[in-house]
Amino acid sequence: MRKKLVGMMALVMLMSIVILAGCGSSKPGGANAGTSANQEEKKDELVLAFGSEPEAGFDPTTGWGRYGSPLFQSTLLKRDDELNIVNDLATSYEVNQDGLVWTVKIRDDVKFSDGQPLTAADIVFTFETATNNGSVVDLNSMSKVEAVDDYTVKFTLKAPQSTFVNTLIATGIVPKHAYGKDYAENPIGSGPYQLVQWDKGQQLIVQANPEYYDKASYFKKITFLFLNEDAAFAAAQAGTVDLAYIPAAFSNQKVTGMRLESVQTVDNRGIAFPYVKSGSVTEDGLPIGNDVTADPAIRQAIDMAVDRKALVDGVLEGQGTPAYTSVDGLPWWNPETVIQDGDMEGAKKLLEEAGWKDTDGDGIREKDSLKAEFTLYYLASDTIRQSLAISVADMMKPLGINIKLEGGSWDVIGKNMYSSPVLMGWGSHDPQEMYNIYSSETAGIDYYNTGYYSNKKVDEYFEKALHAKTEEEAIEFWKKAQWDWTTGLSGKGDAAWAWLVNINHLYLVKDGLDIGDQRIHVHGHGWPATDNIVEWKWTK
Repeated sequence: MRKKLVGMMALVMLMSIVILAGCGSSKPGGANAGTSANQEEKKDELVLAFGSEPEAGFDPTTGWGRYGSPLFQSTLLKRDDELNIVNDLATSYEVNQDGLVWTVKIRDDVKFSDGQPLTAADIVFTFETATNNGSVVDLNSMSKVEAVDDYTVKFTLKAPQSTFVNTLIATGIVPKHAYGKDYAENPIGSGPYQLVQWDKGQQLIVQANPEYYDKASYFKKITFLFLNEDAAFAAAQAGTVDLAYIPAAFSNQKVTGMRLESVQTVDNRGIAFPYVKSGSVTEDGLPIGNDVTADPAIRQAIDMAVDRKALVDGVLEGQGTPAYTSVDGLPWWNPETVIQDGDMEGAKKLLEEAGWKDTDGDGIREKDSLKAEFTLYYLASDTIRQSLAISVADMMKPLGINIKLEGGSWDVIGKNMYSSPVLMGWGSHDPQEMYNIYSSETAGIDYYNTGYYSNKKVDEYFEKALHAKTEEEAIEFWKKAQWDWTTGLSGKGDAAWAWLVNINHLYLVKDGLDIGDQRIHVHGHGWPATDNIVEWKWTK
């Protein structure tokens, strides 16, 4: 699985990196540092290599900033390193008795990077624009938003929803006076940085926002290079970047002057099973259901037999953790969902008792003439998903379950995901995502609940969690939805998914660069490492 650097390609990419990064390390004493004067000049600069570029630009009303710091914009609330909810623009917020009205008071000393004041009118404009844009910013629960005065905003919901707080955490505020059709490419905000230059496909340069109201960034200039995995690793070896995001395949290779930072995540991978029997179709005529995986014994046996530690060690080079739900390690995770790993004997016993037996000696169990076999789809361009799929299929052979593999594009997967298992990934700091994946209300909606999972008790817990007034009150019900010692969505219950691993996010970091306490990272879209970027600094 380890990738090889191709000489000529690496050389070409490296030449580009040197040009973009200014032909030297941004850290004093780096491998390619120049004179002491130049070192001192670059002391407050930073060069980062990330593979993903926000091609849609930097507009929070269409989704920018949901997987990392919005950089250019501020949010009403935010999470600290312990994932507690704390104020950003807000000074306080309260929810009324029936949970329908959220009143937020904001600071009166905030300015956008163009010097104009930020008021409640900008917040109203942001949320109305996000609603009209109909993007990934889910505001279906909001009835209206209005300014009570210049520094007070009132949100009215259609029904109580505790997870609405995450919309206040994730949505950056845009300026009403400076918002236009080109805003995504030329953002103005009240965040810690402002855009200097964006060369699409190559780099993004930002500088500290002098109008920022909170802790000033240590770095006056930050350059983000958009490099593929090979080029990012080559740049790290050459000393032209201060931080590079790398895959597990490179994690065992030492780079002089850099250390490996391995960050725990909920960037998970698992198998979504069709939960119902075949026979129905979607509105678009796509088949729904699978007679094999509709049997709970099949799902539970696979979940029991998977050796997650072997997957972490073999596929992820040890850089990950076993996964048992979509929310492992988060405040709303129920640790009672952890099961014995690689329990092959227990899985065999379960199948035997459920009537799945190898009657004809071909190594594949059957029940009522139905073979214990199915096709597992995975994204063909993703080597980790491919490797996980191959490994799980191999693990299931001794169990008597035959898994056929099919790699394809998202278009191919989209046509088969309601009737065949799919290796997918999620991971968010918003418990609403668990509802999206498992609620009977979301069955068949895009990539949510592709298996048409339904459990009335789980749905009841979801409703109680959503209708709670605070996140703290909701946590009890999120946990019970996973497992209440009788039923639940996890492997101890319905095993609607077989969760496999959480993939650590790996960064090569220049010696002396302190990137602070990295909170549990979300799914790998965007730049989750930048959540706390204003805390980064050189220590030597």
